[in-house]
Amino acid sequence: MDESAVGPAIAVSHIVRRFGERTVLSDISLTVPRGELFGLLGPSGSGKTTLIKLITGIDRADGGKVELFGQPMPQLKMLQAFGYMAQADALYQELTGKENMAFYGSLYGLTGKALASRIQSCAALVNLNDHLDKSVNAYSGGMKRRLSLAIALLHEPQLLVLDEPTVGIDPVLRKAIWNELRDLTQTGVTIIVTTHVMDEAEKCDRLGLIRDGKLIAVDTPRAIIEQAGVHTIEEAFIALGSGKGEQA
Repeated sequence: MDESAVGPAIAVSHIVRRFGERTVLSDISLTVPRGELFGLLGPSGSGKTTLIKLITGIDRADGGKVELFGQPMPQLKMLQAFGYMAQADALYQELTGKENMAFYGSLYGLTGKALASRIQSCAALVNLNDHLDKSVNAYSGGMKRRLSLAIALLHEPQLLVLDEPTVGIDPVLRKAIWNELRDLTQTGVTIIVTTHVMDEAEKCDRLGLIRDGKLIAVDTPRAIIEQAGVHTIEEAFIALGSGKGEQA
């Protein structure tokens, strides 16, 4: 059997990323199995976005190794394997929501009835069906985030990478989106979510706490809380980041 069909979704080994004299990521190693909802929790500038750019091959590490479904990254053919929702919405403002989705869907080879069906189902997930014919420049910030999420889901990727996906989204829809993410993992989809929202972090199967370019803990939310000897993820992050927690 092909190793890529049974191995982990993501395998990162001792990666380092520098920008000039500044080390943004330092000796990061991480394995994420298929079907896991994995969260990266850390403040702005901690290295979360840089790490997921290395995982998806958008950026290249200065040292170490990155594999996605058993394939070394970066690699052009792996673009079909994942859906990526960046912090900044990459949308064409003068086009409608449907036209944006049709454009990105065509890049993934979707056409005809298959494309139309995916547009409707993904738009329904983020509650945008009634707004698909509006120009994106008339969308609110939250609507643009929802459209970006729908686009990331269009080609039914094996890996979904979401960088701060629920910023600007109202609490009711945010809950619905998280429920859908959980359902997706039940079908074998692997999901990586970056966040600085503590209640979202606790919804993940496992968490990686990242601070100053280093992973300071990787485990289930409950195990991290217990390791730090505190009561919440927020307290655990503070304790482990300052070196006061009980290191495993």
